[in-house]
Amino acid sequence: MTYQIIALDLDGTLLTSKKAILPTSLAALSKARQQGAKVIIVTGRHHVAIKPFYHMLDLDTPALCCNGTYSYDFHAGKILEGNALKKDQALQLLELIRHHQLHSLLYIQDAMLYENANDVMDRWHKWSQQLPEKFRPDIYQVTRYEDAIEQAEAIWKFVILAPEAELYKFSKKIEAEMNLVYDISWHNQMDIIQQGNSKGQLLKKWVDSQGFNMENVIAFGDNFNDLSMLEMAGMGVAMGNSTNDIKVKADLITTDNESPAIANVINQYVLK
Repeated sequence: MTYQIIALDLDGTLLTSKKAILPTSLAALSKARQQGAKVIIVTGRHHVAIKPFYHMLDLDTPALCCNGTYSYDFHAGKILEGNALKKDQALQLLELIRHHQLHSLLYIQDAMLYENANDVMDRWHKWSQQLPEKFRPDIYQVTRYEDAIEQAEAIWKFVILAPEAELYKFSKKIEAEMNLVYDISWHNQMDIIQQGNSKGQLLKKWVDSQGFNMENVIAFGDNFNDLSMLEMAGMGVAMGNSTNDIKVKADLITTDNESPAIANVINQYVLK
């Protein structure tokens, strides 16, 4: 099998714990592109929060963002396609979030929003300030999400921030009361998106548009929001830092995101 497309999750996969791309990964991905492979980012992040990584990788592919909710063309500076939450869905979900007194973030067409300061937003701001200004994500504090929702052109997702046990309880509420998709994208983070969205589905749509099929894809991931693309790819690679629930679904288990794992797999299975 020839793998002609390399699909990459970011956090916990391509990125180290310090939010950096290893030089070994950069070199292997660059060489793969020189040999004709396509490299694409498939992430839970908003496109405003991946600018420095897209620049480092020097990509010409769209970014597939918010767990397959939309694709973004960095070169044209525009959304290519998306399946956003409807405003009434977002308001109903917000009511449920407020009832359970959960911390949350709101991702709209061109920004990440939050109402109340918390540790996660503190880390985002600290990371942002280390970047050149042109690469800093657009993160704003708002007084009321309701106002932002009414004015938004697109509502990509809500992010719930809570301990794992609380996320589990809230997921049951989502299943019972709302026709939406939720993904655990980190140990203390749940992403809630429109029904029908997933990394695997949007990746497949893009792959098909390029004249390939999913058998030509080697995909790397580490968490539950990566499962759809790991299972649909010709080779799904789970990082060593993944939980066992992810590893058992993968075709290959490599070492963790602090090691040259991605380079080693590309060198073995992609490069000629």
